Amino acid sequence: MRKISNIIFLIGCFSHQIFASNIDDIRLWTAPDHTRIVFDVSESIDYKTFPLSNPDRFVVDFKSTSINKKIKLEKYTDKHLDRIRYGSRGKTNLRVVLDLKKAIEPKVFSLKPNEKYGHRLVIDLFEKKSSFVKKKVFLERQENNRSRDVVVAIDAGHGGEDPGAIGPLKKTREKNVTLQIAKKLKYLIDRQSGMRAILTRQGDYYIGLRKRMKLARDSKADLFISIHADAFKDKRVRGSSVYVLSSHGATSEAARWLAAKENSSDLVGGVSLEDKDNVLASVLLDLSQSATQEASLSAAQKVFENLKMVGRVHGKRVQQAGFMVLKSPDIPSLLVETGFITNPTEEKNLRNQKYQELLAMAIMQGIRRYFVSFPPPGTNISKNGKNTDSSRYRIIAGDTLSEIAKRHSVSLLQLRLLNKIEKNSKIKIGQMILIPNKK
Repeated sequence: MRKISNIIFLIGCFSHQIFASNIDDIRLWTAPDHTRIVFDVSESIDYKTFPLSNPDRFVVDFKSTSINKKIKLEKYTDKHLDRIRYGSRGKTNLRVVLDLKKAIEPKVFSLKPNEKYGHRLVIDLFEKKSSFVKKKVFLERQENNRSRDVVVAIDAGHGGEDPGAIGPLKKTREKNVTLQIAKKLKYLIDRQSGMRAILTRQGDYYIGLRKRMKLARDSKADLFISIHADAFKDKRVRGSSVYVLSSHGATSEAARWLAAKENSSDLVGGVSLEDKDNVLASVLLDLSQSATQEASLSAAQKVFENLKMVGRVHGKRVQQAGFMVLKSPDIPSLLVETGFITNPTEEKNLRNQKYQELLAMAIMQGIRRYFVSFPPPGTNISKNGKNTDSSRYRIIAGDTLSEIAKRHSVSLLQLRLLNKIEKNSKIKIGQMILIPNKK
């Protein structure tokens, strides 16, 4: 019996040596500018990659690796990827081939385990950009410098392999809720005269935090707003909140920008730091950051005031933190935690389409109030002056807000938000209020 046990033990050791790791699963996410392929592996993996042309392919050679035979390769296809196939190389190695639909610029890196996943190998397939496309974008920007709408960059938190916080009852994923609210907010902003919105992501894929900031800058955004859902170990905690960048976060980001200014093409307030000496660059950056933080706080306060009309808020005022997505030195930025997804009641609310619309309406009205008060120079909203999307109405005897809202086919919340009327406040005969115009 001892001999048999020893033989089994030796076979097990030999098998482990042959296949040091295993590909347990493959996941694919499609973004507008790239495809992300994630290999879930059992442990840290040894690999090498190289491209092939005629036809275009990208090859990954895994050393001492096996693959889960249950993985259905036929489902891995999108605008960049035709298919995935694999084959053994010798007794221990594995070759995976990505058949491509077009030439790509790959980015390959490995990730260590976190709370949700184990070891991973990530391959991002980026489309090759021609100089013609870059020139066209530059010319479009030049033409748009005359008179323009204010631009709001809306960032739906998380996405792709990063689900964010997860609700306790329905296992609601934060990444889905944030995208749904972001899309509703974009719809409302786009209906306002002198305003338009862009989304940093439009589907279920992940975007790096600094890239979210870059997308806002590339879009010439006047305001950046990141949508999230909070989480806490105590399920009783609830309420929405609004954040701006802390002073410490601004200081650390300033140091990074100044350290990288020689090889950075980023702009601060439209001024390049690249050709400035350290003292002047520091002064310009400090001025830009101070103005940005002041504008961020002003916009955040208006959004926070409106969120109080929708439901409970967490905290008495706008809060400050070092969130990475708030660190743009030249774009006013705020982050909205729409509620605690770990609270059963708020998880239910955040799944509700009507409640999502109320949140989006409150955020939009706060943003609009900010821009009407502080319109960026050269924008249509500054020319139009006060809100042209509404008409005036004088309260008469017997009027109630709910009846006025019904009569004009607008929501009661929209009426309250536009006129900054608290939930239990009374209206008076002769009082003038604004009625949103239908489009």
